[in-house]
Amino acid sequence: MSAQAVVTHAPPTSKMIQDAESSLMHVVTRPGQVMTKGRGSYIWDAEGNKYLDFLQGWAVNCLGHCPPVLIRAITKQAKELINGSPALYNARMGELGKLLTDNSALDKAFFCSTGAEANEGALKLARKYGAKHLDGAFEVITTWHSFHGRTLAMMSASGKPNWDGLFDPKVPGFIRVDFNDLEAVRRAITPRTCAVMVEPVQGEGGVHVAKEKYLKGLRQLCDEKGILLILDEVQTGIGRCGTLFAYEQYGIEPDIMTLGKGLGGGFPVAALLAKDEVCVFEAGDQGSTYSSQPLAMAAGIAVVGEMLKRKIPNRARVRGNALMRKLRAMKKEFGFTDVRGKGLLVGVDLPKEVAPQVVAQCFEAGLLINAPGPNTIRFMPALTTSSKEIDEMLEIFSKVLRQLL
Repeated sequence: MSAQAVVTHAPPTSKMIQDAESSLMHVVTRPGQVMTKGRGSYIWDAEGNKYLDFLQGWAVNCLGHCPPVLIRAITKQAKELINGSPALYNARMGELGKLLTDNSALDKAFFCSTGAEANEGALKLARKYGAKHLDGAFEVITTWHSFHGRTLAMMSASGKPNWDGLFDPKVPGFIRVDFNDLEAVRRAITPRTCAVMVEPVQGEGGVHVAKEKYLKGLRQLCDEKGILLILDEVQTGIGRCGTLFAYEQYGIEPDIMTLGKGLGGGFPVAALLAKDEVCVFEAGDQGSTYSSQPLAMAAGIAVVGEMLKRKIPNRARVRGNALMRKLRAMKKEFGFTDVRGKGLLVGVDLPKEVAPQVVAQCFEAGLLINAPGPNTIRFMPALTTSSKEIDEMLEIFSKVLRQLL
């Protein structure tokens, strides 16, 4: 491996892997390295090899690995109160709720642990709204190649073709149409429809960006039909796309929005936000054991505060535009068929279906990237990544492409 070594006496990696393989369910095929430390844009394995991380936990570590502001916040909070009860107020829940509602177009927040859980909450809220205001309407229109999480309902909502038939019977009540096709949504609406749910950028689907005309059209269509517009910003929110929330770039406001991933900067926390008039939950309708737990709230406050204080979304926009310019400059050499994205959520299509091999060889060369499709590479670095780190990534990426293409 050509990754840089930083220690001379390696821990017993084989024992760590043996313990993991003997005790953990097999749900993903992992490489034979054990990660032990991270700082900023870099992560190290137990052997001391250093990797440039353009995955960042699947767009989770928005401030990079182990940012000092997050460490300080959760350390301080851990000494005061780690977990109270979702049935009691704590000193942090209102602070994070106000921080998000003051800086968005939404009015109320519900906190949970994962993006999938937030999306489940959004679905429940939409169906309760349909029951109260839309004569019992319950269907939600989603899109092909979307990804909303791995609970059974969210797998039913998502548009991953390879999930069809998996864990059947699925949860009913979802109608899937093509992304960026407004007329397909219009045709799919019936008296049973209560909401439309889309991602501003389909990250897991291959970094497909919603067109401005499409999202504006969805907003107008939902208003016309009296149904709700749900934006899944689990991956696109908290600065990833160059604004605090991606919807800000489209001149629209959602009725419901979900957040996760970057909200805690590496700590598990997610949120469901909604307009006042949509908040139809009654006591007992919705809950979560870890809802608004103080440690998670402290993490969210630190991350969102840092985003606003240091204007990190703008930095992500500038760095993302530079990355896309440099990738487009490489199109002639490598035959890229498309380069697209928003902020630091960027995808590139290769001329051959060798993306998994590119990912594997980049890993061997000390770079972590992702292949959401057979010919698509996705980049999700820390929003604090530097120009130098982007150039370092492109150098490794180019070397691997020259070997494979």
